[in-house]
Amino acid sequence: MAENNIVKAPYKTGLYAGEILKEKENKRLIKVLAVLKHPKQGDLHNPNQVEVPLFHERKALAENEKVWVPASVLNDYEESIPSYEKSLKFAVEAMLQDLQNKTDTYSQKALETLNNVSKDYPFTIHI
Repeated sequence: MAENNIVKAPYKTGLYAGEILKEKENKRLIKVLAVLKHPKQGDLHNPNQVEVPLFHERKALAENEKVWVPASVLNDYEESIPSYEKSLKFAVEAMLQDLQNKTDTYSQKALETLNNVSKDYPFTIHI
């Protein structure tokens, strides 16, 4: 459990640095400050599979977006917080590099969907 007001908060398949705004029972309301890991593309119930009813495209949570997260999954974030845009770009590039280094069907489809979601981001990616 985090003791700090600034935490690492996993949400779905992404990881964020955020500020705790409220506490309610065993949950905390987190305001997103930075993206530490971009959400994974595809069907969470059928990981790394392409032949699924819906291959989900997931964007990262927006800057200052607020989400409820179980308190038990939060950890203190001790590092300096990068700007949201810089952290988002770094997270996208890390995922791109990982996917580009693989040749399986899932990675190619995930690369395609990451390219689609990143069109709404304030920077250009190069595949």
